[in-house]
Amino acid sequence: QVQLVESGGGLVQAGGSLRLSCAASGRTFSTYNKAWFRQAPGKEREFVAGMRRSGAETYYADSVKGRFIISGDNAKNTVYLQMNSLKPEDTAVYYCAGDIRGSDWSTGYVSYWGKGTLVTVSS
Repeated sequence: QVQLVESGGGLVQAGGSLRLSCAASGRTFSTYNKAWFRQAPGKEREFVAGMRRSGAETYYADSVKGRFIISGDNAKNTVYLQMNSLKPEDTAVYYCAGDIRGSDWSTGYVSYWGKGTLVTVSS
């Protein structure tokens, strides 16, 4: 079992930055893939960024590539999402995900979800 708790969401102006954190407990942190997904009002949950369990490989949705960075700290059992140059279309609830099977970061293959943290970007 894995428990995930997100923090760091809030209101920010367009062009600003936020860093989300996801504290994990349960299984050894380095033994499973981690990712961030988001869900905007009226839209489906979508992949944002992912990191293989080794931490050596990271993946990003095209919409955030070059602006967001996913990272992890095994000592703190925490995964981060640094979000820069935020846009109003980044407004969503951001979810931390653990133990994602397969190679395409599909929501259907996520074993564990956090409850989410709201990010609002004003124009």
